[in-house]
Order: sequence, then C-alpha cells, then structure tokens
Amino acid sequence: MNKRLLVSVLALAALAACGQKESEAPAPAAAPAATAAPAAAVPAVAENAVGKKIYGNVCAMCHAAGVAGAPKPGDQADWSARVGQGKDLVYKHAIEGFTGAKGMMPARGGSASLTDEEVKAAVDYMIAFTR
Repeated sequence: MNKRLLVSVLALAALAACGQKESEAPAPAAAPAATAAPAAAVPAVAENAVGKKIYGNVCAMCHAAGVAGAPKPGDQADWSARVGQGKDLVYKHAIEGFTGAKGMMPARGGSASLTDEEVKAAVDYMIAFTR
C-alpha cells in the first residue's frame, strides 16, 4: 500500500470519529503566562461556556491529539498562521470544512447539528489558549 493511500485512509478514519459526541473530553492545556500579574490588576474575562462545551463534546476528539493536522489548543505554532489569515477565514473553514496542505477540517467538525455561532464559539475557545 503506498504511503499516500495509507495516510488518506487513516485521516478519513480519524475524521469519521470527529463528529461523534463524547461525554467528557479534556480541556486544552492553558498556555503558560509570560508574567504573573496581581489578580486585582487583571480584568475578569467571561468564560466561553458554549465554546468549552462544544470543544469537549465535538472538537477535542481531533484537536486535542492533532488528528489530520488539527491545530492543538494552546499550540502557538499550530494556530498562528491560521489566525494570521483572519478569524473570519478560520470561522469559514470550521463551518464549511477545508482541505489543505496541513490537513483537513470536516464541516462543523463532523457535527451537522452545530449552529454557526456554536462553531465560532468553539474556535474562539481554542484560540483563546494561544495568547
């Protein structure tokens, strides 16, 4: 079996599992802070509960392990080129799906029932860990 066919078969098998629901998925590891600021000086940031839930139920299956080139939350190298093209393009690829040189993204993470807003919230949740 040639290498390209094997990679394609493995990627398709992994993507088939991406949209399946999981009851509990690990949250992405937080990126280390450059410097610690006193708690009083840091403004409160509302937690992205919707994004966290969608990530845990749908996205983590591929993104936590980097399946088929999925950018891992918290990995600056994985996300910088994607986010550098604009968040609207990242949203578009997550909603409509995308196949490129670095891998593939099934539309809505393989979960057709997700709304555009839910997909965007999950993207925002993963991107938040790269800052």
